[in-house]
Amino acid sequence: MKFIAHIDVMPLKELLDPQGKAVQAALQHLGFSQATDVRIGKHIELTIESADAEQARALAQQACDQLLANPVMEYAHIHIVPASSGQEP
Repeated sequence: MKFIAHIDVMPLKELLDPQGKAVQAALQHLGFSQATDVRIGKHIELTIESADAEQARALAQQACDQLLANPVMEYAHIHIVPASSGQEP
């Protein structure tokens, strides 16, 4: 069965996010004073062939641990959906 792993990799809250700070400053300059605490990350989608959603999650977690996220600086949130559903997380 095919599953889509939606993976959001974000910087840890404890760490400074210079890119997020720059975007927040630019938004403030443009008049978006309501925007605060901007954090910049990345969204990754993987199509995974596996027996079930739990195995797909485990494979996605392994990919995050080995390549997609740096655990010293980032955390990853994984959302698994069946590939046929086409749903966004």
